[in-house]
Amino acid sequence: MISGEIERHSTSNVRFGSLRRGLETLACMPARGKEEMASLHYSGSTAGGVDSDQLLVEANGSTRTLILNRPKQLNALSSTMIKELLRSFIAYQKDDGVKLLIMKGKGRAFCAGGDIVVYSQAILDVGWKWGADLFENLYFLNYIIATSIKPQVSLLTGIVMGGGAGISLNGRFRVVTDKTVFAMPETALGFFPDVSYFLSRLPGFYGEYVALAGARLDGEEMLACGLATHFVRSNRLPLLEESLKKVDTSNTFVVCGIIDQFSEHPSLKENSSLKRLEIINKCFSKRTIEEIISALEQVASNLSDEWVTATIQSLKKASPTSLKITLRSIREGRTQSVGDCLRREYRMVCHVVRGDFSRDLFEGCRAIMIEKDKNPKWMPPSLDQVHEEAVEQYFSKIDDPQWEELNLPSRHSHGRNIESKL
Repeated sequence: MISGEIERHSTSNVRFGSLRRGLETLACMPARGKEEMASLHYSGSTAGGVDSDQLLVEANGSTRTLILNRPKQLNALSSTMIKELLRSFIAYQKDDGVKLLIMKGKGRAFCAGGDIVVYSQAILDVGWKWGADLFENLYFLNYIIATSIKPQVSLLTGIVMGGGAGISLNGRFRVVTDKTVFAMPETALGFFPDVSYFLSRLPGFYGEYVALAGARLDGEEMLACGLATHFVRSNRLPLLEESLKKVDTSNTFVVCGIIDQFSEHPSLKENSSLKRLEIINKCFSKRTIEEIISALEQVASNLSDEWVTATIQSLKKASPTSLKITLRSIREGRTQSVGDCLRREYRMVCHVVRGDFSRDLFEGCRAIMIEKDKNPKWMPPSLDQVHEEAVEQYFSKIDDPQWEELNLPSRHSHGRNIESKL
């Protein structure tokens, strides 16, 4: 491939389905009938058919730059993008000519997460298996990224949310800037943050705070808590990218040394939530959501702090079911590997898309993303109605002949641990 050439991946003839059968094949589980038609309809298509330019790949020597290319949708992940990313990463594992991967987004966002409105509508139209297959592919992609021996440098400028965190945090290097905005807002949408491996390893109980309250972090905070590995000013990012494109090695020390030349260690802003870590640890270490809110309210009664008030409001607006399963997910993630976390999260997401206990995901999408009345009617509507038996259900196997566990090959995770700089 000519240096700097852009390759446009055509996916109009690809069937949507599971790619879990191993790194050596891309054989999809064939869709049938209505599901096959939905695969094309919900893949991020335009009026003229499937958009074949949703993922661009630029080749420079032994470096490949993967560019998420849905800027009008803030690079939200469509099923097409997930399939093409997975196809690319599997191919690069076997290609000795590829030694370094760069991932970035076109426009003002890296990736605002999964295209959850399209996902939820497809699930309603076609059935829960469509959603299960999509997340199976996404989590398999995350696992390949996490276990790749070839370093990935994610350039996280602009918005980084939801699924955008999964495809970047699992990579070896995460470079943030002065324009980075990170959040996992899933509990406000009736979903759950599915990067529990990383959130559970943040300092103290900061991960619980970020996950449950949907807190927004800037680049400085991401670096300080360990979600990012480097901070580079946005005006220096093009220079860094050009230097990385000249790399001809997979040696992480060499790659790190190049990034170090452009990076700095900025100070936290005065209003940073990390400067309230003592309060966060005191409150978010509690055993239950009810106890966490009660502890925050106790702090609020003795301290006038807008941050405390806003945190309480965020928790009270969120889906009660989402809050409870998220808290348990973070707590379990502390003792699990990347693969174990992804397997557990796959169980959880299958229960969510099936809607056996709660259909809050669909209600959250309606209220926040579609009609935008911002007044979701959660069911059950209160924390005390989400019993422990219901929470337990989300972590259990699916009793359905169409369902299988997430099957991940045995591979070593190469140094993706969180390193707090606090």
